[in-house]
Amino acid sequence: MKTQPRKDKLPGPDVHGLRELPGVQVDGYSLQLRDKDGFVGDQASQTAFRELLERWRKRRRRKGKDPLGLSHSRDLSKRELDQALQEKKASEATDVMHAAIEEFAQELAFVIQRFMRQPSWQKVQRIVIGGGFPESDAGERAILQAGAILEEMGLHVQIGRLSHDVDDGGLIGWAHLVPPHMLKGHDAILAVDIGGTNVRCGIVKTRHRKAPDFSLAKVVRREKWRHADEDPNRGGMVDHIAGMLEDMVLYSERKKIRLAPFIGIGCPGLIRQDGSIARGAQNLPGDWEGHAFHLPSQLWRRMPMMGSGPTLVLMHNDAVVQGLSELPFMRDVRHWGVLTIGTGLGNASFTNRP
Repeated sequence: MKTQPRKDKLPGPDVHGLRELPGVQVDGYSLQLRDKDGFVGDQASQTAFRELLERWRKRRRRKGKDPLGLSHSRDLSKRELDQALQEKKASEATDVMHAAIEEFAQELAFVIQRFMRQPSWQKVQRIVIGGGFPESDAGERAILQAGAILEEMGLHVQIGRLSHDVDDGGLIGWAHLVPPHMLKGHDAILAVDIGGTNVRCGIVKTRHRKAPDFSLAKVVRREKWRHADEDPNRGGMVDHIAGMLEDMVLYSERKKIRLAPFIGIGCPGLIRQDGSIARGAQNLPGDWEGHAFHLPSQLWRRMPMMGSGPTLVLMHNDAVVQGLSELPFMRDVRHWGVLTIGTGLGNASFTNRP
């Protein structure tokens, strides 16, 4: 991997958080709707589901033994929760799970209803659900129930799941954001997906020669770091992400994968054009908001040259990037949106253009 002296600024124009893209417009993202209880989206996050489940368990404890054991709901694995749902006979554990799922489905339907009242969402015909929650049995059931509740409410919007693995969507979407000229002579790009619990880093083969719409784009190597378990500070998290990227470069060199000199970073929050985060990064450790912290520059300093030239590091909202991974499969509707149910609730809405 080539290096050069550190600089204070990224080379070339900093074009982050793009709204106008070939074939699609980002109508809105990172909406933060409020009611008397705070941010509306917080009621439909994976964190909110765990809190609902804990309240239902407390009610059971008043009558006797907790059917899900002694661990707090936030500490139970998805596998443990799904096992409780998959018991062949009805039990107190399945009853508690079903009660929490039903209440969460109602909250999710309410949140979707609120989003659909916003100007950037009013014409949305289909909503794709991503994030970590839908990959569990509990999450899938809650989403199906929310769809049924929306129909009963007279809100006719299609609810679907990501076409890709939940860990891949936030990486593959960067194929639609990399400047086209940078793909010439290259096989793949590097991408990072930063969430409130996990960071994913991967090599995305764009396969743009076989499918110019990136419908065949594929993650060929991925590393997932559950930073919430280690509780790093901001600097430690940036260092770890840089290390993950450097490992991906070395892997590409060994496997003779021709990496474009490009890194895409998906991150929660509203991304300014200069690549700083205006708001919405409250689930990340330390202060990520404000002009003083510039993640693209910090990562670029670690790897200013990559492959055939100066590295371009761009940043966008993580829900936008995850949504863009679905773009090739959304051509049958004009207006569509994405909700990512993870530590928080990410959101973005799109309009396809001819």
